[in-house]
Amino acid sequence: MVCGGFTCARNSLSALNILYVMVSLLLVGVAAWGKWFGLVSSIRVVAAVIGVGVFLFLVAFVGLCGALKHHQVLLFFYMIILLLVFVVQFSVSCACLSINKDQQNLLLEMGWNKSEATRTDVEKTLDCCGFSRVDLNGTCAASCFRLAAQCDTCSAVIEEYAGDVLRFVGGVGLFFSFTEILGAWLTHRYRNMKPPGATSGAFL
Repeated sequence: MVCGGFTCARNSLSALNILYVMVSLLLVGVAAWGKWFGLVSSIRVVAAVIGVGVFLFLVAFVGLCGALKHHQVLLFFYMIILLLVFVVQFSVSCACLSINKDQQNLLLEMGWNKSEATRTDVEKTLDCCGFSRVDLNGTCAASCFRLAAQCDTCSAVIEEYAGDVLRFVGGVGLFFSFTEILGAWLTHRYRNMKPPGATSGAFL
């Protein structure tokens, strides 16, 4: 059967959703691994990553069931969800790729001030203290502070990697956003195909 046929469309849509399932399990696994080994102590960060993974898993499960059964209602809702996720993810990816250095520093400082657990994780991982200045009378989770009390500020360390990280996240998000629009188009096409052996008057 040619690639534009019913079987090929079903297999392609199934393969795309299996990919989404694997990505969702990877997200949940990485978050759980980071929490288990103490790399991330912030419950909010872990919960957010796990929440994204579970959401992606549920969407992929709906798409996989709809593809295997050619279920019109499941395929319709799957297509709508993919389009909505595409709009959000495409916008966030473009924002990550286009953000300038001043906006980047402002966002970093806002995130730094919002969560004490995240500050502790950053100080411990990057071996730095404070965001814009080191408070020698305060506390710091970095080993450099306990040993010699001479640490770089975290803003200086983060700025070295923030631009690359944002470009990487934006690029990966942009790539997956195009797989979502491909999935929505494929779902729309697959919904209107007649299954092999179906009568001409069957509901599609």
